[in-house]
Amino acid sequence: MMALPNSLRADAERIWQAAIGAVDPQSLLAGAPAELFGPLPAGRIVVVGAGKAAAGMAAGVEGLLAAAEFPTARLSGLVSVPEGCGRTLASIEVRQTRPAGINLPTDRVVTATAAMLASLERLGPDDLAVALVTGGGSALLAAPRDGLTLDDKIAVTRFLSAAGAGIGALNCVRRATSAVKAGGLARACTAGRLVVLVLSDVIGDPLDLIASGPCMPTPAEPGVALDLLEHFGAIGVAPRLVASLRRDLAKARSPQSSTPAGPNWQTAAGCRVSHRIVGNNETAVEAAAAAARSLGYETIVRRAAPDTPAPLNYAEAIGLRLAVEGSELSARATQDGRPRAVIEGGEATVVIPADHGLGGRNQQTVLAAVAAAANWPAGLLVASLGTDGEDGPTDAAGGVADATVARTLGANRAALALALARCDALPALERAAGLVRTGPTGTNVADVRIILARP
Repeated sequence: MMALPNSLRADAERIWQAAIGAVDPQSLLAGAPAELFGPLPAGRIVVVGAGKAAAGMAAGVEGLLAAAEFPTARLSGLVSVPEGCGRTLASIEVRQTRPAGINLPTDRVVTATAAMLASLERLGPDDLAVALVTGGGSALLAAPRDGLTLDDKIAVTRFLSAAGAGIGALNCVRRATSAVKAGGLARACTAGRLVVLVLSDVIGDPLDLIASGPCMPTPAEPGVALDLLEHFGAIGVAPRLVASLRRDLAKARSPQSSTPAGPNWQTAAGCRVSHRIVGNNETAVEAAAAAARSLGYETIVRRAAPDTPAPLNYAEAIGLRLAVEGSELSARATQDGRPRAVIEGGEATVVIPADHGLGGRNQQTVLAAVAAAANWPAGLLVASLGTDGEDGPTDAAGGVADATVARTLGANRAALALALARCDALPALERAAGLVRTGPTGTNVADVRIILARP
């Protein structure tokens, strides 16, 4: 009987590794069509970008251009990545600009962003710019508006994140206070064309939200940003930022639409901008489902829906749902002898209390699943992890619970409840051998959740 949880763990690891492998950015670009960039230019190609997958995408770009025999002397570039995601490339500089596990911009991010903007401003009509936009790019591409400081933006981001704000709310405020987001990167470009390659970490692939839309001509919407700050109680967090938004709102001559502009457009400088999505959460979910089926599981695939209402998207609510569904699947598997799996994508939110511990949304989800189950079936496993290998400010990608983990955590229900209430999932799961650690994966397409049930 004791071999069953270990077998489930091995299966789960194969499934989540398949998900991560499917969105390896270099591999995704290696399989891309030759016309990905359109006609190669008579002049230079400059590559810029930011995100957890930017290094792999840059390597993929170099490989495609080498196959097309584009002269390396006419290729250059700079991308901004977290520590642990760096590599050395032939023509494109990969700069590690923020610590691993701390999803906030730094002075190094601001310096790298300024260098990217300057390189785009020096291009001519015969040149091509390529922007690599990936998950995590919002914190790796930063240029505070005049009158604002990096500390202002960090304070607001921290507050909103702790209050449970989703990616849409966070990026709306970021767009309204940045000179590089909401199309700022594209507007700086004076090349004839700018091709934007996107690896999406936002469900539904809204181009204005991924990395805060650095190449999308999205309205800054200061009024919406102020409403969000008011809603989450953040008005007093950064007075300069609020004052800047109010000035922008006063200058607005007409109401701004919240509808994002199209992906293909032309800047005032005459640069023609086009976007291409090379991978997303669905890519990872489908690969995980294929791996589950290959292991003999009857598999249900649940694609995440964008704009999930906040109460349903809290980690605790998701954990409860996974526990209930897992118990039902386990009962059916026991009854008919057929293993079952559910694979789903998404990204939970967490409201962090003032007296909080250490964890992340995926660890909180798994801890909530264990807390919700009075009797954990022997043949049940639940896992939730970030495809980037990071879950909150921790070195874990997420959490996993099988019968052994659940029994260890359930031995002290009071301690389990306290860890859940304090968002202190990491030490609890670590003691129970329920952490998933992959290290930085060099990609990011949000999260994958797994239920496995065996007789």
